[in-house]
Amino acid sequence: MALSVLLAVLAAAANATASVLQRKGAREAPSEGAFSFGLLWTLAKQPAWIGGITAIAVGFGLQAAALATGPILLIQPILVVELAFTLVLSSAVFHSRLHAREWSAVLGMSAGVAVLLVAFSPSGGDPHGAGALAWAVGCAATVAVTGTLVVLGRRSHHARRAAFLGVATGVWFGFTAALVAGMTSAANAGVAEALGAWQTYSLLVAGPLGFLLLQEALRAGRLVASQPGLTLSNPLASVGWGVGVFGETVRSGPWIVAEIAGAALIAACTVLLARSPLLQGSQGESEQPGAEPECVRDV
Repeated sequence: MALSVLLAVLAAAANATASVLQRKGAREAPSEGAFSFGLLWTLAKQPAWIGGITAIAVGFGLQAAALATGPILLIQPILVVELAFTLVLSSAVFHSRLHAREWSAVLGMSAGVAVLLVAFSPSGGDPHGAGALAWAVGCAATVAVTGTLVVLGRRSHHARRAAFLGVATGVWFGFTAALVAGMTSAANAGVAEALGAWQTYSLLVAGPLGFLLLQEALRAGRLVASQPGLTLSNPLASVGWGVGVFGETVRSGPWIVAEIAGAALIAACTVLLARSPLLQGSQGESEQPGAEPECVRDV
């Protein structure tokens, strides 16, 4: 389990690096309109964006290794520390100052996830052995939720647009994590099993779609608008997959109180960060190097 935790933390750090570097590269591209191959070519000319793509590949490899050695209910919630890494890196790269409000929310989220992990103490489950009906329901629910969030995002602007798309991306990443878990579980039975698993080939579609969705979220607004929803919806979606589809078990009885408390702490801190002045008005449009948000300067 210790190795799984270490791999998950390293994956979170790599994902945070990818988000910041891609956002830095995406700032040079138009922020309006759908993601296109022409825009992809423009982004590919940005060294920072290329570095972000490299970090994504590293993060995916670390996450796959973690999921191969531990249950999805253990691995995915740990990825919430990606938010802390992202905020620190974003502050350094974009020269923006984070305040007590943001740091308190991040620490509270991390504490909430820690409580959840201890209370859950996940065990059991077999992604490769999950029934076809369970997989079908999970896939359908994921597509429906993600599609709804994308539509809401497209109808919104600036911080709200980034927030909706960030949540949509996180839900989709939770889905890809489930596919990776299914693939690695099949691989434990041999290479032939992995090559014959439908999850392996579904990743060839789900992976690029998640990549394109991530680009939309990163171009929609500030990282502090898109990253919280992206980071938190990923493990929350994975909880649904772990319990509802893979048959992983969590502790019940008195531990339910701790589980509710952990979830409530995460929710409260999410609301606190969502109401931050950094997400309001024109501050939600884009990072401005060296610029202090007006609402902060006026205080």
